[in-house]
Amino acid sequence: MATPTIAVLVGSLRTGSHNQALAHALEKLAAGKASFEYVQIGDLPLYNQDFDKDYPAEGLRLKEQIKKADAVLFVTPEYNRSVPGVLKNAIDIGSRPYGHSAFAGKPAAVIGASIGAIGTALAQQHLRNILAYLDMPVLGQPEAFIHFKEGLIDGQGTISNEGTRDFLQGFVDKFLAWIATHGGQH
Repeated sequence: MATPTIAVLVGSLRTGSHNQALAHALEKLAAGKASFEYVQIGDLPLYNQDFDKDYPAEGLRLKEQIKKADAVLFVTPEYNRSVPGVLKNAIDIGSRPYGHSAFAGKPAAVIGASIGAIGTALAQQHLRNILAYLDMPVLGQPEAFIHFKEGLIDGQGTISNEGTRDFLQGFVDKFLAWIATHGGQH
């Protein structure tokens, strides 16, 4: 497979998002081995089944970005012990109408960062359940629940802690091997 294109969905819209920083750090670790395409999800309307008859332009854009990608990387915070609403909404829009999911068959990985001690463990578990239903082969190991501390990732996407950097390099390498094994479908 040529250099894979990875659609990146970050479940945080916040300026200075820890998860946005994590996504950029992962992109830096994948340099030359994959192309990261960030999918805008903040402008999507709330999913409504009435869309199934006439999809909004923002929804069609999201679906096309996912379809063109070889794989999908979900980088999520944890809100109230689950997936942020903005990320769930993007998944709902991209997977509908029934039988026309842009996600089906796409290799995926899940990761997230939080200042909380358990990272994003519960949000990731909920997200894995959703992705299983969407027929996405999801990388099982390593699980990565990043406890984000100030200074962990600088403005250039460099991870300051060597152990964390090595762990995340392993995550990226396993995901790239997963994509190669599970052949992202266009």
